[in-house]
Amino acid sequence: MIYKRFLKRPLDFILSLLAIIFLSPIFIIVALLVRVKLGKPVLFKQERPGLNEKIFTMYKFRTMTNATDERGEPLANELRLTAFGKKLRSTSLDELPELFNILKGDMSIVGPRPLLVKYLELYNDRQKRRHHVRPGLSGLAQTSGRNSISWKERFELDVEYVDNVSFVLDMKIIYRTLKKVFIREGIEFKEQDSIYKSLGKTAAEKAGLTPR
Repeated sequence: MIYKRFLKRPLDFILSLLAIIFLSPIFIIVALLVRVKLGKPVLFKQERPGLNEKIFTMYKFRTMTNATDERGEPLANELRLTAFGKKLRSTSLDELPELFNILKGDMSIVGPRPLLVKYLELYNDRQKRRHHVRPGLSGLAQTSGRNSISWKERFELDVEYVDNVSFVLDMKIIYRTLKKVFIREGIEFKEQDSIYKSLGKTAAEKAGLTPR
């Protein structure tokens, strides 16, 4: 409890600041490559729910082009995701700008990954508890299978983390994250079950069209 209330945030600030300084050459190189290969803007920005469901703007390096169809509408994500973009994602380099979110206090180094705002109204009471801590750059779910486990399992691991936050657990997750990134473990793409099937409420239930 002491770690969660008084030590976790200062540790996040110190480690994210050191990481930004140490990785600054990589930031510059990746930013230049994104600018050349994908164009402007270099950063992808999107609103996500944070601690206590407070909305913040999350930063990532862009991995998709601005390609549109004949009507001017953006093409499907899989058509705009380039080989370069896939490489950024597989190496997790696209996540580096989130270190600035951690520095600002929007995120933590370890915590449940921030998902889309549109899912907020579909969580059940247990799933909502994933927002009782700051969202993380990595979390228990990401080090327990990443793309190989179901959304239902991920939500359960998120709540498990909230119930067991500790310095030792955070250090284990950081170690496992670095290990997975360097040996590229668990990053292969597999077709996943729909996140909607794993949420506590369906859109129809939320609209009162079906009983809970």
